[in-house]
Amino acid sequence: MLSGRRLDLLDPTPVDIEIEDIAHGLAFVARWNGQTAGNHAYSVAEHSLLVETLFGRIAPKAPAKWRLAALLHDAPEYVIGDMISPVKAAVGPGYEALDDRLAAAVHIRFGLPAAIPQHIKKQIKRADRISAWMEATQIAGFSETEASKFFGKPDTEITSALRIVLRPPVETRRAFTDRHAALLEDMG
Repeated sequence: MLSGRRLDLLDPTPVDIEIEDIAHGLAFVARWNGQTAGNHAYSVAEHSLLVETLFGRIAPKAPAKWRLAALLHDAPEYVIGDMISPVKAAVGPGYEALDDRLAAAVHIRFGLPAAIPQHIKKQIKRADRISAWMEATQIAGFSETEASKFFGKPDTEITSALRIVLRPPVETRRAFTDRHAALLEDMG
């Protein structure tokens, strides 16, 4: 990793996880395989920031630790990349096991339980699907009808006044680390 840490992908440990490595990696991993409108790729870091915002609208009374879990929901992708669901399924259970081990190490590193409670995971997944719908309609060329078939039509109350932002990776990386720091501070 750029931090100098050596991360064993098959046996990751929390001491080898640094937020700067996560933010940097995610800021350079393109969602939608880079097939989005704009002068910059829409990164997993930008997506993660949006998911955390949407989660906050879905669960406004959720403590900061669960908002942090939402921000870090795709953290393993900083080293394994962003694969579309059909490819993940084709790779098989080994991919999911790798993703789970990395997620557990990330969670423990930042004071979260290794496994996020199911009801919180469901709320984060809902925010993730809403984000995908927004991305599809705002930057990936889908009509609302088409996006709704794949991701479901979101409640406009949750998405109101939110627009997809495409920023250079260095800005997205900074926004991600700043949000992470704010959430850690809120966790106290």
